[in-house]
Amino acid sequence: MIEIITPGILTTVQDFGRVGVMKNGFTQNGAMDRYSMTVANRLCGNCDSAPVLEMTVLGVTARFTQDTVICVSGADFGAKINDKPIKRNKAYKINKGDILSMGAAKSGMRAYLAVAGGIVGEYVFGSTSTNLKFAFGGYNGRKLQSGDVLSIGTGAFHLGDIDKWEIPESEYSKDAQLRVVLGPQNDMFTDEDIRLFLSQEYEVTAQSDRMGIRLSGEPLKSKNGMDIISDGIVFGSVQVPNSGEPIILMADHQTTGGYAKIATVISVDLPRASQLLAGNTVRFKSVTVEEAEQEAKKQKRFFDNLYMF
Repeated sequence: MIEIITPGILTTVQDFGRVGVMKNGFTQNGAMDRYSMTVANRLCGNCDSAPVLEMTVLGVTARFTQDTVICVSGADFGAKINDKPIKRNKAYKINKGDILSMGAAKSGMRAYLAVAGGIVGEYVFGSTSTNLKFAFGGYNGRKLQSGDVLSIGTGAFHLGDIDKWEIPESEYSKDAQLRVVLGPQNDMFTDEDIRLFLSQEYEVTAQSDRMGIRLSGEPLKSKNGMDIISDGIVFGSVQVPNSGEPIILMADHQTTGGYAKIATVISVDLPRASQLLAGNTVRFKSVTVEEAEQEAKKQKRFFDNLYMF
């Protein structure tokens, strides 16, 4: 088990989220940075969707009451085992009584802790992910608190070559380029506004959260206003409200929206978006659906070669 000594600011249990539940009014939830979650799980010998801890801005301090294997990925929170610094994207053997400690983010915004066997949580609508709005899933449907005790799933781990179970650490600059496929309502905007959307530098605002990344920049205009008949939202939709400043809708996005969506961030760039801090900057680059598919296939090939045993 894992005993939480200090929980950080917002630490929740997450997996890949819920599929097919938006028709019932529930969002998908799940890890914001699925790349980092998948890396951590594979380096622990887990399936990709095994539940992990997602930590935002400030990491946890936790004591392990059993032997296991862990991996920390994503943002750099200065993780240590028994006060000894450890690398991200590397598997480590944990002994009973060991303490994992983390501080504030040095780069990036969200870190992930995977444990061999996965984190045990409340399984609702096909997922263990925490839904904070409706208070279900994860650990009692809420963020972690001091004194919480998490169970670890049963899973075999092999220690023979554990020192080799690593890949290079992820780096996060303050400036990001996110690739997008234009649409589905890009025809509501003038050619000039499309050019402005793709050429200007946006700043991430402090109002960003798991629901969406709010951007500040020169406002966009549409031909006849931003309002549409509400339709479905996907992870990565770039919605433009009446303010004219885009919002990248993320893992806890609403199920439907009544504002025009100028573009959609491609799936392989969503992890980079999830690591943006307030004050960071974003530029958008238009790509085709075919180019987005090729990038997704390239990432899949990378993961296919990442299993440690």
